[in-house]
Amino acid sequence: MLERYVQFDQHTLIVKNLITEAPTQVSENVNTVTLEKVLVDIFCDTILFSAQQGIEMRTIFQEAFRKYSLNLDKMFRYSARRGNKKKFSEFFSSIA
Repeated sequence: MLERYVQFDQHTLIVKNLITEAPTQVSENVNTVTLEKVLVDIFCDTILFSAQQGIEMRTIFQEAFRKYSLNLDKMFRYSARRGNKKKFSEFFSSIA
């Protein structure tokens, strides 16, 4: 679908339904997602985030953990909601 409808030389906005109990936060009176959600989404949605897979994903996670204080419980709970808790736990163990 992406290859058919998205022109990669232009700015593209993809809107998806928010998964129930997805980690969100309010920042300057705007409801937005947390870094924990973004990281889990990169891991779980391999098609949408195809450019961020492999060694790139490993680097993204390592830098996020190096620079920010992340809530691991929040990440594992959300990965369970996405149906990928076991695979996410294995990946997380490999980079920890």
